[in-house]
Amino acid sequence: MSGLRVTRWKAAELPTESDLVQIMSRQGLDPYLWSNSPHDVYFAHKHDYHKVIYVVRGSIIFDLPRPKIRVELTAGDRLDLPAGMVHKAEVGAEGVVCLEGHVE
Repeated sequence: MSGLRVTRWKAAELPTESDLVQIMSRQGLDPYLWSNSPHDVYFAHKHDYHKVIYVVRGSIIFDLPRPKIRVELTAGDRLDLPAGMVHKAEVGAEGVVCLEGHVE
C-alpha cells in the first residue's frame, strides 16, 4: 500500500458503517470513526503514517498538490493516502462521517 489510491464504491446499495468496519478489519486495519460539520476545512498538512479512509456518510474533497489531484469522496469511497503526502480537505454541504485506519 505505498501509493495514493482512490477506490470508488461500486455496489448499488451503499455500505453501512458496520459493513465498512468489517472490510477494514479483514484488511488488518483498526478503524476509528470521525466526523466533521459542513464546509469544515483542513489546511495543508501531512502525516507520518499511511492513512486509509472510508466515507460512511456525506462527502469530503481532498486536494493534493503533488501530484495535483482534486477528488471528492462520497459514501463507500476509499482513499489510501501514503505517509508524507501533503493534502488538504474540505467537507461537503452535508458534513461527513468517516472511518480511518493506519497502515504500519
